[in-house]
Amino acid sequence: LFFHQAIAMAEQRLWIASPYFVPDEGILHALQLAAIRGVDVRILLPMKPDQWLVWLASFAILTELQHPNVRIHRYTGGFMHQKALLVDDEFAGVGTANFDNRSFRLNFEITLAVADKSFAAEVAAMFERDFASSTQVDARDYYSRPLLFKASARGARLLSPIL
Repeated sequence: LFFHQAIAMAEQRLWIASPYFVPDEGILHALQLAAIRGVDVRILLPMKPDQWLVWLASFAILTELQHPNVRIHRYTGGFMHQKALLVDDEFAGVGTANFDNRSFRLNFEITLAVADKSFAAEVAAMFERDFASSTQVDARDYYSRPLLFKASARGARLLSPIL
């Protein structure tokens, strides 16, 4: 519910960093609605995986988040394991929760939510540095892959409730 509310309250920007990004339908729809509202939605994912199934599933999600206001970046500056959220200029969350069902419903995760412009500015600066060390990707990155890769990504996406 926390993440649903954070996404719903975004008016200008919603930036998310998560090494394991396999959102359920509710979160996916909330992200799509934010983009439709005109929110700058940016999602930072790792280029180098440590969990192959989750990494594969994230490729299938590229096709589900096709919108001009959604930009997905793959971090190329090494292994990315941060979990952060920035909403507009006033609210940020940093913690252990990923954007996946295990973090939302099974694991004992914690996220520090801070409603402070100064802290949000520091998180925004961190995101800007990380976006500068990343490559923007979109659905073409999925569609250009071999059939076996696409089938594997779709299969991994089907497993997302348990990833």
